[in-house]
Amino acid sequence: MSSRKTLFWIHLVTGCVAGTVILVMSITGVLLAYQRQITSWVDRDFRSAPPGPGVARLPIEAILAALAQRNPALPSAISLRSDATAPAEVSFGRDHVFLVDVYTGSVLGESSPVARAFFQKVENWHRWLGTGSEHRAFGRAVTGACNFGFLLLVVSGPFLWMPRRWSWQSVKAVALFRGGLSGRARDFNWHNVAGIWCAAPLFLIVLSGVVMSYPWANNLLYRLTGNEPPAQGNGPRSGAELRQKKEGVRSRQGGRTRLEEQVPSSLAGLNLLWVRAEQRVPGWRSVTWRLPPSGRGPMTFTIDTGTGGRPDQRSQLTLDPGTAEIVRWEPFSSYNEGRRLRSWFRFLHTGEAGGIAGQTVAGAASAGATMLVWTGLWLAGRRLMRWKKRGQSTPESADKNHAMTASSCATDRKGVAIASRDYEE
Repeated sequence: MSSRKTLFWIHLVTGCVAGTVILVMSITGVLLAYQRQITSWVDRDFRSAPPGPGVARLPIEAILAALAQRNPALPSAISLRSDATAPAEVSFGRDHVFLVDVYTGSVLGESSPVARAFFQKVENWHRWLGTGSEHRAFGRAVTGACNFGFLLLVVSGPFLWMPRRWSWQSVKAVALFRGGLSGRARDFNWHNVAGIWCAAPLFLIVLSGVVMSYPWANNLLYRLTGNEPPAQGNGPRSGAELRQKKEGVRSRQGGRTRLEEQVPSSLAGLNLLWVRAEQRVPGWRSVTWRLPPSGRGPMTFTIDTGTGGRPDQRSQLTLDPGTAEIVRWEPFSSYNEGRRLRSWFRFLHTGEAGGIAGQTVAGAASAGATMLVWTGLWLAGRRLMRWKKRGQSTPESADKNHAMTASSCATDRKGVAIASRDYEE
């Protein structure tokens, strides 16, 4: 068996095995393409109204005190933007985000609960196939394996579509959509056109997904840049999961969650810390604070001078809550090469690294991936049906079918059938 045919069979089998999961990840990738913009658009009517020119915002503790009358739980995150009309965003886990007027402290409303619930469900399907928390490790393992298989498909595809006999007709048959086709010729044409034009962005999207899915891939990224990989912890993978793990420390009161004995005092002194964070980067556009997983310890602020999609415009400042002294200052320039590259991978995966244009490319590539999977599975199914027909055919009918196929190929003015045959030889 030739190396080309071996690669073709690896491509075919991998696509058939992982195709359904890849299709789910591709469709959900399209739906998540403009998540930030859609959520912001839904919240467009919630704006703070400055009572007069030069009027300062309320201190952050006053904003939280006003919100506590509606929800006394300890917030998981707080975010302020430099835009004078932007409300404060106060998060209680991933389920609830309240928007608060930064001048009066009044609660303007809850941030797009329907949109956020929708995107959360889509993201759960994208990352874990919609599995619940008890089966999430299994869902993550399946999507990780299929994402790795997708990387193999993306890499092997360009080698397979390249014709053995180069001509404008053979290249046109796999590089441009052709009208008037049906059946196998149409599927072949669509499959190759989508693969050719989406190969580069899909490679970045899928490669970054592999790095985020597997610790060994993440460590390899660091080692390739000559840096030591960060230590891998054995605990939960995110701050949200750590907070869930400490649910036993919490008590239920009136259907709301509180941290025992910490709600009234745990955020005391946040005003001074917040001012220190704002002063650290004069040109900031947003400042976000997140509750430490344990509810105690140093306070970390993420300071962004961009729109939230570029890691090189982000810095992290960690302050001691008692003295307001700097525990750690981490601008992007202080990262080693491995950490810089890993930071970019997160936003290359969503396209946000390239702004709205990058998100559009990522969304289009995800849409192209759905076409790749759909047409690929149809081509595999048609091949299976041909095998069955060959096994059931008599010698006379086989000769007749062969003659009809040869006639069809010869009369195909678009050259797609010829290219398809050359592709599979």
